[in-house]
Amino acid sequence: MRRLLRGAVAGLLALPLFLASSPSAQAAPDPRAMTSGFYVDPHSGPAAWAAANPGDGRASAIRDSIASVPMARWFGSWSGDIGSATGSFVGAAQAADKLPLLVAYNMYGRDACGGHSGGGAASPSAYATWIAAFASGIGSRPAVVVLEPDALGDYSCMTQDQINERQGMLVNALSEFRSKAPNAWVYLDAGNPGWADASTMADRLHSSGLSLARGFSLNVSNYFPTAENASYAGSINQALGQRHGYSKPFVIDTSRNGNGSNGEWCNPGGRRIGTPSQEGGSGAEMLLWLKTPGESDGDCGVGSGSTAGQFLPEVAYKMIYGY
Repeated sequence: MRRLLRGAVAGLLALPLFLASSPSAQAAPDPRAMTSGFYVDPHSGPAAWAAANPGDGRASAIRDSIASVPMARWFGSWSGDIGSATGSFVGAAQAADKLPLLVAYNMYGRDACGGHSGGGAASPSAYATWIAAFASGIGSRPAVVVLEPDALGDYSCMTQDQINERQGMLVNALSEFRSKAPNAWVYLDAGNPGWADASTMADRLHSSGLSLARGFSLNVSNYFPTAENASYAGSINQALGQRHGYSKPFVIDTSRNGNGSNGEWCNPGGRRIGTPSQEGGSGAEMLLWLKTPGESDGDCGVGSGSTAGQFLPEVAYKMIYGY
């Protein structure tokens, strides 16, 4: 753990001075130093399926190659009382002396342009209440949070008023985490290299409160190679430095990018699990399994007939071997 931390610090020190991380990021406590590694969720979709189907020939491979890897739990309207839900999850991780990974996915107007994962809070005020309770559930315990995948990737169907409203919700959310969950590192999602050019994304991040966050996340639920994401992150940070005077650390979702992208985003075939959750790698602060391998992207591709978030053992099994 300490060797990895030193490597991460060395990487940051190697950045040009004009790209030095913002003071708020440098001053924040490191939740990784407060724990002994990432938390493996014993109740993840793959773990639950493997436990319920011990006689299935795919169960051992799914258990050993997917369920045993630290990955994020997603929280949304399905989570019930959100403060209790996040509190219980983070509490279980704390009891194990591990660092939990959480994804907040309940923004009003969520996935407005893509549609497969539409839904979210009933109004901006309802979202503000929800995200405040989310952060309060974490409290002073260490955690890593990825905030609202999809939120900044696609504005194509939105009016400027809707964009401003969304950015305001994110600024408020980040403020809530700073005040209510001071030992959580929060990463504002920045989509992936195929969505918006780096300078555009840098401006969207800045306008959505990136200065209040630990950093930004990339490739959530997508398949772009790690190196391509790292290059994109470097371009975002260059634009941030030139336009706004700061840069930020970043994390990459490597859960499903082992074979890279074939240009499709919704349950494409032939994909493979990627590098397991770890500190550092390709310039990232962490490589993380944020999307659970085998969970559907929606009623599409090799997941035809499924719903977004549904665990599909046949897809998970094929992802282990890349076919």
